[in-house]
Amino acid sequence: MSSKTIWVLGLTAVALMMTVVLATARGVAARPPQATTAEVKIDNFSFGPATLTVAPGTTVTWVNHDDIPHTVVSTDSVFKSKVLDTDEKFSFTFTKAGNYPYFCSIHPKMTATVVVK
Repeated sequence: MSSKTIWVLGLTAVALMMTVVLATARGVAARPPQATTAEVKIDNFSFGPATLTVAPGTTVTWVNHDDIPHTVVSTDSVFKSKVLDTDEKFSFTFTKAGNYPYFCSIHPKMTATVVVK
């Protein structure tokens, strides 16, 4: 084989590898981020779990399983639900890292925290 043939084959191999690498990178970048969800149960005058740790971008849904109404209100006014009757839900998406303590405005002794990290 001549040196010219070896050079052309080498160049072709490099071009082929670059094409594969770029196609793979595009495929990875095109995938949408996975939606993450978590649930907090409101039952027996408590939030469960009392401390929930999630990643940024997670949507947390609170579901009232009690026979009486409750609310979900952050202590720093980041989120606030309407009054939730039995089996009603409230959702909020946490985009920034931090601690988010919250309570029920009807029953202020009901407290819990979402930790985003």
